Amino acid sequence: MKRKKPSKSSPSFANPEIQQIEQLLQFMTEHNLEEFEYSRGDLRIRLRKPSSGGVVSVPRTMAPPEIIVPAPIVGTYYESPSPGTEAFVKIGSYVETGKILCIVEAMKLMNEIESDVSGEVIRIFVENGQPVEYGQPLFGIRPSRKK
Repeated sequence: MKRKKPSKSSPSFANPEIQQIEQLLQFMTEHNLEEFEYSRGDLRIRLRKPSSGGVVSVPRTMAPPEIIVPAPIVGTYYESPSPGTEAFVKIGSYVETGKILCIVEAMKLMNEIESDVSGEVIRIFVENGQPVEYGQPLFGIRPSRKK
């Protein structure tokens, strides 16, 4: 009995997961993305292209580190005081200490989450209506320089 040789046109490693990763890489190329991260349940995928060109370094004096504002409680994130109204903050918004950033609803109580720092909102990690866990990042704020 002869053993069948694997064909070169269909390698044994070509399974649905690899094909999906290849599709993600194609998407990254089409949209000129350097990094892509996806998580759902226990599944977490992070793809990063090697940087092209030389290393670029930014002195710390030019780009202060961002401060992460975590969720202080478990609940549902809301970006505005009521549906259809403008969000408390957007990327690029400048906030003062004590400014309301969002609402986290927990057990029918609306908890206003305030900023502990003055600065610019540079990242929003969650979407309106999304459930959040204790300690989960909500915002990234670049602190303003003191004069």
